[in-house]
Amino acid sequence: MDRTIYLTRRLRVAEAMREQGGGIALVPTAPERVRNRDTHHPYRHDSYFFYLSGFGEPESWLVIDEGGRSTLFCRPKDLERETWDGLRLGPEAAPGALGVDEAFPVELLDEYLPQLMANRRAVWFPFGVHEGLEQRVEGWLAAVRARERQGQEAPRAMRDLCAVLDEMRVVKDEHELATMRRAAEISAAAHVRAMRASARWLRGMDAGPWYEYHLEAELLHEFRRHGAQAPAYPSIVAAGANACILHYPAGNAELRPGQLCLIDAGCELDGYASDITRTFPLDGRYTGPQRELYDLVLAAQDAAVAATRPGARQRDAHHAAVRVLAQGMLDTGLLDRDRHGSVDDVIETAAYRRFYMHGTGHWLGMDVHDVGSYQQDDEPPVEQPDGLGGRVVKKPSRILQPGMVVTIEPGIYVRAAEDVPERYWNIGIRIEDDAVVTPGGCELITRGVPVRAEEIEALMREA
Repeated sequence: MDRTIYLTRRLRVAEAMREQGGGIALVPTAPERVRNRDTHHPYRHDSYFFYLSGFGEPESWLVIDEGGRSTLFCRPKDLERETWDGLRLGPEAAPGALGVDEAFPVELLDEYLPQLMANRRAVWFPFGVHEGLEQRVEGWLAAVRARERQGQEAPRAMRDLCAVLDEMRVVKDEHELATMRRAAEISAAAHVRAMRASARWLRGMDAGPWYEYHLEAELLHEFRRHGAQAPAYPSIVAAGANACILHYPAGNAELRPGQLCLIDAGCELDGYASDITRTFPLDGRYTGPQRELYDLVLAAQDAAVAATRPGARQRDAHHAAVRVLAQGMLDTGLLDRDRHGSVDDVIETAAYRRFYMHGTGHWLGMDVHDVGSYQQDDEPPVEQPDGLGGRVVKKPSRILQPGMVVTIEPGIYVRAAEDVPERYWNIGIRIEDDAVVTPGGCELITRGVPVRAEEIEALMREA
C-alpha cells in the first residue's frame, strides 16, 4: 500500500478545513452487522474512512486536524480474539503501516476526543451517514464545554465533511483508475464466462435444467478467482420477462431457448466497484424482434458515449440516448405516431418513459452509485425539463472533466400489453459500460466483454 496516497488526501481535507475557518474532522468506519444470532454479514469498511486511511478493520476512527495531523483509533492487539477472527494491526503498528501520526486503542476514544476537539472552531463529520454519530459528537462537545473554566473552548459549529470528500472523490487519481480498470477487466471476464456457460448448456455439454442462479454462480466464481473481494452489488440475472424488472435478483427461473438473459453484475476490487450489463440470447442467436430492439439500445449507447467528453454536461449522455430510443419507439410501433406525434413530442411529454424509465448513467467509484453532485453548483438555477413531462427550476447538469467515471446504460423494457406489438412482448434489454472521461472523450474500460450482437453470437458459437 502506498501510504502517500492516503496522506495526500488527508492533507487536502486539512487544507479544505483551513479555507473555511479550520476545525477537526472525525471519520468512523462502518460497524459490523449481525446477520442472525451470532453470525455476521461479511464486513465492508466505510468508503469515506477507507478513502482517507486505506485501513479495512472495523471499530476504527480517523481524526484529522486543520494542521494535517492524523490520529487513528483502532482495535488493540488481542491474541485470543485474533485466534478466532484473524490478525489485527493494532495501534502500535498503525503509524508505520498507515502513515498516521499516532494511534490509540479504540477504547480510549471517549477519553481522547474531547481533548482533540478542544479549542477548535468547528467539528467536521459525515452528515447522515452513521447512525448516532451526531449524538456522540454532542456528547464530546458537552465534555469540552464542561472544561471551559479551565480555559478550553468547544467548537461552535458542526460542518458536513461529505461536502469536501464528495468533491475529492468525484475525480479519480491514477491509483484509483488503475484499480477500477482491473475491476472492470475481472467483471468483463465474468460476463464472458456466463455467456460461454449458457452456450455449453444449450449444446448439452452441461446436463440437466439450468436456472438463473447457475449463471450467477459463474459470475461469482470468476470474481473470486481473480481476487475480487465481493460483488459490488447484488447481481441481476434475469431471463425472459424477468428482464423487464429493473432490480430483479438472480432467481430460480429456468433458462429456456429463445429467451434473452439480462445480466447486470460487477465485482468490487480493493474498495472500488465495476458495473456492467449485457443482454444476450441464451441459445446464442437473437430473434428478429430481439435484434431490432438490441440494435436500438446499442445505437442509443453509441450516441451517449459520443456525448461523454470533457466540457459536456453529465446529463448530455441521457438526452442523446433518449432521442435515439424515442425515435426507435416510434419506428417500431411501440409508440403510436398518431397518438404521440414526433420524436420531439415524445421527449417533451416523456412518453418514452413507459419503456425507458431510468437514467443513462451515474458516477462510479468506491460506491457503485458513487458520491458527487450531479449539478454544476457554481451556476445559477435555470428552468429545464424535469424528465417526467413537466418543467423544473434547478442548477444545470454537471460539466464533465477528465478523471470522472460514469456508467453509460440505456435500456428498453417491453411488458406485454394490448397496445404493444406482440413480437416485442417481454423483451428487456440493457447495455452498460463504465467510462473514464479523458482529455479527448471517454475510455470504455469494460469492453473486455463483447457488446455488438454479432460479436456476442460469435462468442457463443465458439464456446
